[in-house]
Amino acid sequence: MGFLSKLFGKKDDNNKTGGMEDYMQLVRVYFQASIAANVGIANLAALPDLRVFKTTLHVPTVNNKLGVGEKTACRKMLKEIYGTDDLFFKEIDQSIRKNCRKMQDVQTYLVQFQGFTQDLMMLMGNLMKFKLRLPSFFKNALYKMTEKTVGEIFTKNDYSDAATLKTVVAIRQYNHRLGFSQKWVSDFVYQVVMLAKKEPKPADADDDKKK
Repeated sequence: MGFLSKLFGKKDDNNKTGGMEDYMQLVRVYFQASIAANVGIANLAALPDLRVFKTTLHVPTVNNKLGVGEKTACRKMLKEIYGTDDLFFKEIDQSIRKNCRKMQDVQTYLVQFQGFTQDLMMLMGNLMKFKLRLPSFFKNALYKMTEKTVGEIFTKNDYSDAATLKTVVAIRQYNHRLGFSQKWVSDFVYQVVMLAKKEPKPADADDDKKK
């Protein structure tokens, strides 16, 4: 089980330290920390992932402002564990500055980001299908395929399947508000895909239990 999965009360034994669940938890923490610092939120109850991260890891408050020290701590962990680059954090901060100017904006923004990532990952899985079965050591090929598919989501308009086209339109609308670059989206999807490939399959997990 991943170390953050334990902190957040997850009980999935398939998660290992530095796995996909840990990554998504840290991404959510960074978003919430950036929102707190930008909007001036002082109530931790409004940002549950940030609250657990801060209280469990005993991250000190910097300059009496929630979010500043937590952003630094979370960014350090993402860099050390996943090799996340500075562009990733820069675009999140820009998106939040653009969309979260007051407390009333926060919940709407978080819902939009959740909808964006859910639709994006579902569509990427449908569009790439067998390509995702490539072994993890084909990293360059997987990244190029991911980048190409993301590019098509934002530029291609001749999808024959109505459900696919509907999801494409929804993703474009979400991202028009969120403001992420295609590179940011490609990097995010690629990281999730690579981590997902390392997760034990249900059959593997059953085999491990029998040993």
